[in-house]
Amino acid sequence: MLQAVGLTSTPRRDRTSAVDDLTFEARPGTVTALLGASGAGKTTALRLMLELQPGRGITYFRGRPLHRVAHPAREIGVLLGDVPGHPGRTVRGQLRMLGAAAGVPASRADELLGVVGLQGLRDERLGTLSLGMERRLGLATALLGDPHTLLLDAPSAGLSPRETSWLFGLFSAHAAQGGTVLYTTDDPKEAARTADHVVTIDDGRLVADQDGAAFARTRLRPRVAVRTPHAARLADVLSREARVSRRSVEVVAEAGSRLTVFGSTCPEIGEAAFRHGILVHQLADEFGDTGPGPVPRPAQVPATVSVPVPGPGSGSGPGSSLRAVSVPGPARAFTPRQARAEADTTPTEAVAAPHTVPHASPRPAPHIAPHAGTRSGPRTESGAEAAPDGLGPLPPPLSARPVRSPLRPVRYELRRLLGVPSTHLTAAAVLVASMVLAVTLARSGGTPLPGLLSAWPGLLPLPPAALGAGLLGALSFAHEYRYPALAGARGTVPRRVGLLLGKSVVTAAAALLLTLLAVVADFGVLRLVYGAGAVPVPDNWLVLGIGWAGLAIGSAWAGLLAAGVFRAAVAGVAAVIAVPTLVVPLLQVAFSGPSARSTVGLPGRLRELAWLQWPGQVDRWLMVAVRLMAQPVAAALTLSLSVLLCAYLLMGLRRRARW
Repeated sequence: MLQAVGLTSTPRRDRTSAVDDLTFEARPGTVTALLGASGAGKTTALRLMLELQPGRGITYFRGRPLHRVAHPAREIGVLLGDVPGHPGRTVRGQLRMLGAAAGVPASRADELLGVVGLQGLRDERLGTLSLGMERRLGLATALLGDPHTLLLDAPSAGLSPRETSWLFGLFSAHAAQGGTVLYTTDDPKEAARTADHVVTIDDGRLVADQDGAAFARTRLRPRVAVRTPHAARLADVLSREARVSRRSVEVVAEAGSRLTVFGSTCPEIGEAAFRHGILVHQLADEFGDTGPGPVPRPAQVPATVSVPVPGPGSGSGPGSSLRAVSVPGPARAFTPRQARAEADTTPTEAVAAPHTVPHASPRPAPHIAPHAGTRSGPRTESGAEAAPDGLGPLPPPLSARPVRSPLRPVRYELRRLLGVPSTHLTAAAVLVASMVLAVTLARSGGTPLPGLLSAWPGLLPLPPAALGAGLLGALSFAHEYRYPALAGARGTVPRRVGLLLGKSVVTAAAALLLTLLAVVADFGVLRLVYGAGAVPVPDNWLVLGIGWAGLAIGSAWAGLLAAGVFRAAVAGVAAVIAVPTLVVPLLQVAFSGPSARSTVGLPGRLRELAWLQWPGQVDRWLMVAVRLMAQPVAAALTLSLSVLLCAYLLMGLRRRARW
């Protein structure tokens, strides 16, 4: 059960609220349409329900507000607008990355690709997908955590009739297994065809709250669908009789042998056809649109109407023989759920031609992974439920709770980092630039050995490996804002400590690996070009390695935090470059005077303070660390990281207080 109570958006200056005291509910097992014209407040209502926008009111998801839901991805699946994601990432990589963030196994991505019909496109880039395929991926993303509730904003906008049919068939299957579906639309005919319950709003206020049948009956124009081989003749008869009786009847001739009659009833049209000896194949009451769409709504059972049927060799006049012919009539209308159950809405089948009555045996709607504990039916040997009609096994339900693991942010960040081409291009550019610089510096002969191995000329603020690490760190958070993979469910990038720690660990590992590869590549190319004797292994290689590693990790973290604070990769790269160009000169000026104190004996004082006895070798390494930290670049990096971390945490606390 989804219950929205008193939703009211915070108005802007001199403007009224986009949503004003909106209260409604969406029941489980039904598809609910939130209907309204453009600008009526539908999207704002969804954002208020998801706590993505400031305002008043509260929404209960099965009795709990969103901030009290332990695992939102297991409760709510969201599709707001376009599918967020880096255009260079593959379809499978996108789902696996989001699955890591939601705490679901990687196999879930492949299962859902089969459910939404993207198995053959799993290696395609997101930027190459059509709108229909992108919307399928968006639904797979929403279903990734096996949620109970689906919230979707205009999911059928811009889709073809075939894609729309598949889309609402999937919604029906989700609702049939006990889930709740709420989607927005501005088309009342679509709402009448596809929804069991329609909530109509205008200017942010509730206008009507009706079930699908009542909505179609009271808010859509009723009409009668007629199919006859003498469509022109019957249209002329109905129009002439309407003029004689002075009734407002509108007859619309459509493709083929079909007529749509407004302002009349099935008995009146049947009697007119009988009086004039016109053969009728179909006669049915309708509400709304019965054109190409996901569901022929409403579907009727056959009703018996006596019409003249010409016998062999006879004409079609009033003297023709009579017999009862079964034609679809208004005896009983199925509910939207029953109508959808009889519609063929599989994604691999074309939509039935307009206004045709299906005669083939009904097929089920596309199957999705239901909620834990709601499945029943035969299963395969692997434990997955077997779907009927050869559609393939359904993906097995997830466990009641996702496994709590501290590695979930790390897995997410690893898949995010390695799933885009920019990471590999950056690494390749760093290695090539480092080797070229190393060979060039060695040719001049004025650069010391540590500068050769790190390819750090005096003209550059940092070596290529440190600059590349800073760029990777900047892209780590900048991609979250430019291609907000996490924003589809929770708005802006959440400033959670776990996500920051995961990104910090992964960027540090990437910086270390990039630095190691750069040093090894420089060492190898120098020995290859100038011989083994020209580039010996430094005696203090361990201390140099620690210094290079610290510089690379510090640069990566500076780019990461600056991009997280300013939400732009340019800001992250600028922060990395500013450390040696701005912060280092300021520190040198601040500490340029003579020092009255010395750090000699610091390890002994630390031993006394900690009441611990450690080997003398530890004292040596402590002094090495102190000397490294005393270097201008290291001190500047430490100061910059401290400031950026405080700014990041303060912005996170401010955002929590605001919302």
